[in-house]
Amino acid sequence: MRVLLFHGYMLRGTGSNIYNANLARALARLGHEVHLLCQDRETRIDGVQIHNPDIGGLLPVYVKDPYEGFEVKSFPELTDEELDHYIDANVAAVRVVADAAGGIDAALANHLVMGPAILARADVSPFAAKIHGSALEYTVKPHPRFLPYAYEGMEAASGVLVGSGHTAQSLWAALPELPDLESKTRLGPPGVDIHEFRPWEPDGEGSSSHRSALVVFVGKLIVSKGVDLLLAAWPLVKLAHPEARLEVAGFGEYEDGLRRLLAALERGDLDDAREVARLGWKLEGGEGKPLKILSAFLDEPPAGYAEAAKSAAGTVEFIGRLEHHEVAELMPKAEAAVMTSTFPEAFGMVAVEAAACGALPVSAGHSGMLEVSAQLSKALPQEVAELLSFPIELGAIEAIADRLNRWFDLPTEQRERARETLVETVARLWSWEGVALGVLAASAGELEELPGAE
Repeated sequence: MRVLLFHGYMLRGTGSNIYNANLARALARLGHEVHLLCQDRETRIDGVQIHNPDIGGLLPVYVKDPYEGFEVKSFPELTDEELDHYIDANVAAVRVVADAAGGIDAALANHLVMGPAILARADVSPFAAKIHGSALEYTVKPHPRFLPYAYEGMEAASGVLVGSGHTAQSLWAALPELPDLESKTRLGPPGVDIHEFRPWEPDGEGSSSHRSALVVFVGKLIVSKGVDLLLAAWPLVKLAHPEARLEVAGFGEYEDGLRRLLAALERGDLDDAREVARLGWKLEGGEGKPLKILSAFLDEPPAGYAEAAKSAAGTVEFIGRLEHHEVAELMPKAEAAVMTSTFPEAFGMVAVEAAACGALPVSAGHSGMLEVSAQLSKALPQEVAELLSFPIELGAIEAIADRLNRWFDLPTEQRERARETLVETVARLWSWEGVALGVLAASAGELEELPGAE
């Protein structure tokens, strides 16, 4: 079968980039002829033909970050002429690839905009659409200018895949004038490569099987990822577990703000930490919008918090952007991974990858992250299951520290059994070959056997 995947971005990092790289790889392993359109000029995937549409050097994105070799603008920043050029260039590229392949049997368009509209205009049929949360939440919902493109793409799609029921509800609410959208929406979460993301193994004879008390965060360093909550919680973890350390992996516009917050805490300077909380989104380049949870916590910190923060100095490290294989090397060394996003997430991919490695995934209790936590918790004893999520509300900082401290306090044997259960659950529920088969079914409009998204 000749399969076309339209992504339009890189194939490295996190999120939809990794989804498409792994999906293409799985489709090729299943014996299909795979054509992947993206802007990545470095990555190679065995058995996959990668095509780079000539978009003229201007790359529209949902969350603004620098990309070497491109002028980057968020979609709302584009002029009408720039947007038309971007769409037309991709439509032309899709047509060239489809014609050269002798026709396309199945296709997937990524993101609510602009992938589905591009495939519709290129006369690719049938195709499925995969909704990643960024385009829906950051572009279409807050900017009605993009609604016509979303309607155009969703109307043409044979099937629509979402990572969670939360994303489905958000999509349906955003596009109420498309009556058949709900009936053709199905769950299609990402997968995990359990051969790459696997539990830590000793290096050899004489090496220790003991994990260090390492906690990790992996994700974009932007305000909506809530990393400030984890940094503020850390002194409470370090106070109870002096051997613990935290590594923050990622990059983004809020990194300087987070570094300022960390420096203030390590000095015990709660006044400067409060100023970071007050400035909030302004430190990311947006309007001055305070961080309510952090502000409330710092206004009435626990007794002795400033001293605890000072004593935790030197145990938090920003380790920069990691490629996906580097995340797979980091996760098995961790006791826990924390996902603190205050904004809806289509799926809790980092949580799944952490669990595949036997690290406890502690996630914000909402959207796709909560659905992943619920799936993972079914096989765990109650005292472990309740550590997998925390509410994003006043008290969230204390709740993060509580989950981590309780995990560290469990007897070693109980933690080991829980880790084994997490690994087994991921292997049973998520695999890339299963994801690939679901994409092909959705593209063909064969939706009966795919799980509903209610």
